[in-house]
Amino acid sequence: MAALHSRGAERLLGVAGSPHLLLVEDDPGDAFLFEELLAEAQPGVRITVATTLREALDALRPEIQCVIVDLSLPDAQGLDALHQVRSHAPTTAVLVLTGLADAHVGVEAVAAGAQDYLVKQDVDGALLTRAISYAIERQRADESERQLVEARALSRENARLERGLLPVPILRDRTLRHHTRYRPGRDRALLGGDFHDTVETEDGTVHAVIGDVSGHGADEASLGVRLRMAWRTLVLAGTTGTALLDTLDAVLQHERWAEEIFTTVCMLTIAPDRRSARLYRAGHPPPLFFGPDGVEVVPEEPYGPALGLIPGAGWPALELDLGDAWTLLLYTDGLIEGHDGDGYLDLSGLVELATAAHGDGQRGDVLIDGLIAEAERLNGDVLSDDLAVLLLSRGDDR
Repeated sequence: MAALHSRGAERLLGVAGSPHLLLVEDDPGDAFLFEELLAEAQPGVRITVATTLREALDALRPEIQCVIVDLSLPDAQGLDALHQVRSHAPTTAVLVLTGLADAHVGVEAVAAGAQDYLVKQDVDGALLTRAISYAIERQRADESERQLVEARALSRENARLERGLLPVPILRDRTLRHHTRYRPGRDRALLGGDFHDTVETEDGTVHAVIGDVSGHGADEASLGVRLRMAWRTLVLAGTTGTALLDTLDAVLQHERWAEEIFTTVCMLTIAPDRRSARLYRAGHPPPLFFGPDGVEVVPEEPYGPALGLIPGAGWPALELDLGDAWTLLLYTDGLIEGHDGDGYLDLSGLVELATAAHGDGQRGDVLIDGLIAEAERLNGDVLSDDLAVLLLSRGDDR
């Protein structure tokens, strides 16, 4: 028995992989009785025995599933032993032992974090085995609940942060209709690598941008936010056109984590009279123009490469004559990269969908939602890529 109760002594009562318990008991007779009860009722259990709290704390290991601790030890009395075990092994199940006269302490121990308590004089093999199993499973359930609560709290914090990073347009012109949709491809996320923004400056010019950072994930979402904020800052500071894209390209090169990361951008500058616009495309799909003659793709040329690909590249402007009543639809490629049964939906497929929707009298939010819903119907599921859509219109209020 002396060897059994030496510091951290271990007795293998079964096969490897069986439950591993730490018994903290200073009475050799009680310790022997507990081991015998467990050996008979639960073959395969593995027990490490400690006679003091200090030995127990030294013997604690991640593989120990349950600590059975006497609340009357030479170096700890009452709940102090429980508190110290819980402090050193917060994710391990704890079962406390009390005498007949201290049963009320067992109740207090459960309130203080123990999974269960046992009165020594009432213990038999079946009760002990059941109590240990219950303690282990309850601790697992408590730990799962704790992790779930923490995950929910983190999710709420992330959602608040992401909502705060989504753009709020600066638009004073009441003659313009402004509609957007934004759907990240990541599950349970609010932000993706796509971004959009709209700003009306003091001279009445309306600036709009939509962009798509290559790749998917939280890093791409973060980079998209930084690029959008840089774009807005530059616009408010009076930088426009090629100079703006040059600076945005420099920002991307400094902020990205790998040289292969690039970003496509479509940037629109609408004149104060709202009858003309200047369009810049950096590797981005061309917008759709809704005019008196129907829906058409804005001319492909001229355009420049995506940001981050070619140092010193130029981005020529395309002059657009808008007229009195018009609608422009800017989007990221998530809208056109779903399947339609024969391949990708692509740009021509989007024009067909937009023509049918516009012919049915769909406008604004209804038009955008209808296009997305139809693209998903053809795809047979939700679109997996990040998706951003920005629609600006004037003079067509149907």
